[in-house]
Amino acid sequence: MELPADVDLAGPILDRYDEVLTPEALEFLALLHRRFDARRRELLDARGQRQLRLSAGENLDFLASTAAVRADTTWRVAEPAPGLLDRRVEITGPTDRKMTINALNSGAKVWLADFEDANTPLWENMVEGQLNLADALDRRIDFTDPVSGKEYALGEDLATIVVRPRGWHLDEKHLTVDGERISGALFDFGLYFVNCARRQLARGAGPYFYLPKMESHLEARLWNDAFDLAEDHLDLPRGTIRATVLIETIPAAFEMEEILYELREHSAGLNAGRWDYLFSIIKKFRDRGRDFLLPERNAVAMTAPFMRAYTDLLVSTCHKRGAHAIGGMAAFIPSRRDPAINAAALEKVRADKTRESGDGFDGSWVAHPDLVGVCREVFDAVLGEAPNQLGRLRDDVDVTAADLLTITAGPITREGLRNNVSVGLRYLESWLGGGGAVAIFNLMEDAATAEIARSQIWQWIHNDVTLDDGTVVDQALVDEILVAEVKAVVEDGTGADPKRLVRAADLLRRVACDDDYAEFLTVPAYEQMP
Repeated sequence: MELPADVDLAGPILDRYDEVLTPEALEFLALLHRRFDARRRELLDARGQRQLRLSAGENLDFLASTAAVRADTTWRVAEPAPGLLDRRVEITGPTDRKMTINALNSGAKVWLADFEDANTPLWENMVEGQLNLADALDRRIDFTDPVSGKEYALGEDLATIVVRPRGWHLDEKHLTVDGERISGALFDFGLYFVNCARRQLARGAGPYFYLPKMESHLEARLWNDAFDLAEDHLDLPRGTIRATVLIETIPAAFEMEEILYELREHSAGLNAGRWDYLFSIIKKFRDRGRDFLLPERNAVAMTAPFMRAYTDLLVSTCHKRGAHAIGGMAAFIPSRRDPAINAAALEKVRADKTRESGDGFDGSWVAHPDLVGVCREVFDAVLGEAPNQLGRLRDDVDVTAADLLTITAGPITREGLRNNVSVGLRYLESWLGGGGAVAIFNLMEDAATAEIARSQIWQWIHNDVTLDDGTVVDQALVDEILVAEVKAVVEDGTGADPKRLVRAADLLRRVACDDDYAEFLTVPAYEQMP
């Protein structure tokens, strides 16, 4: 391949890769890097500085410096874009060929095509995922299962594609510009935009995105500036790009209005990214003792007051500004072997979606095509023929900083610790092998849920937490459980790779036990990948 000046590719160029890694695309990626990477690094440094203040005892609060934005009642975000007016059911999943077809055919209104938490950033995954999206838009995608022989092809009524690039904190090590790694976020965004924006517009939609892991409105401003540059680059009208922001960090919960304001020409609303939100609470307040000690992860209910404050604030903030509010993930994976498990789990999914629709959310997420029907049924009952609940303003909501920060205590058991170890181990073994969305114990686990598991272990060790049976959580106990779980994985016949399992155990021990807390487990894990 002929590369632009000072652009280098370290990843292999396999069949058809040149269709997305075009000279135009690489030039655009270089432009994005040179224009925005310094600001990205400054904003990441600002995260680190705030973490030092939080660890020293500072508390989060709504920003005095942006009070005028919150007080101004005149501004609203742009009207919903084509394909994003009705979002009552959204399905999420990685961009492999089979998932691309199944998600688009699922009956959901939107497919979150995920290059982030449900994906492993193997070079092949990142490039071939882009190829799959282009092929889907050209309606030339199919798939034959090599084991069953089952054939998959696109139907007629397809979901709207919304792409989730990686977060600002992740690099793409296979592409360097001027000797520096490009941002993974800009790599994913830039490739999709250059290759698929006009394809989407020709089909009556547009280049739409989900933006993860942001911690401030200044990070949203950086995205907005990148969108402006991109639209100018292809001579597209301002506001062609639309983006939904996942409010999945505790600092972002205090800047929801400001984030909408920064993206207002490009905004498609906010999403309650509940699993990363819990991870963020643990991470940001990990040094603050029992005041911020969550129950074990399977015992944290969305009905807890601090979680209700978060979701109520999100709905009221969005509807005040004319923006969609999208609910959180239903992570259950149906079992075709155990009807009793299915029946109980589906009732929990129904209750969760009933709560969200009743609270005013305009739609919600599911992780599996079999859950689309129950989510749609619940939202159909509330919405009827209306496409959304934007007119429901939730003037009853009055959330304070204390409401968001008063953590509800709950059980911490030996079984909860064992489950965290087991999920972390099994997930990392799959992640290192290229699988970012993994069915474990009938739940779809992704990087966010694995982050909760390992961060809780870290917090319990470093805050001398005692289990309900009187045992103090320490590294020796975690090591004992980890050895037992490695043996259990080997014996349960799930096909785990023995060498990867050893690497996964070592990595989990490091990110869950070391005194130096890793901000994201995917950062050291990525360095172990080719």
